[in-house]
Amino acid sequence: MPPKSVSALRRLRLTSVPEGVSFLLLLVCSVLKRTTDFNAVPVMGAVHGILFILYVLFWADAWNRIKWPFGRAALYFVLSVLPTGGFFADRMLREEEAAGVIAARARKEQVGTVSAGGSAVNS
Repeated sequence: MPPKSVSALRRLRLTSVPEGVSFLLLLVCSVLKRTTDFNAVPVMGAVHGILFILYVLFWADAWNRIKWPFGRAALYFVLSVLPTGGFFADRMLREEEAAGVIAARARKEQVGTVSAGGSAVNS
């Protein structure tokens, strides 16, 4: 996986948990608004809205760079609109990111081995 793809995954992953937490806090604030005089919905709504927009932008960037099949891209989007989905997305994205880093290192080592071996043969 190219470095820009790995960084796109990392951005999406790092946004998924705060987006999930803000969604849960917004739900709590909504309940508190209806049961008490406490009203933090406007603030939490704005915070969650900004984080959701960032998540969607990073999701679109990752989909474009990684070329996920439609089903996987749709799964990550659906997880963003479920109250605890951000946590599941984080776990899945962490695994994809780790696999991408490992694959990139293996390719780098393979290229280094091939070029070193190729120059020895040419000498």
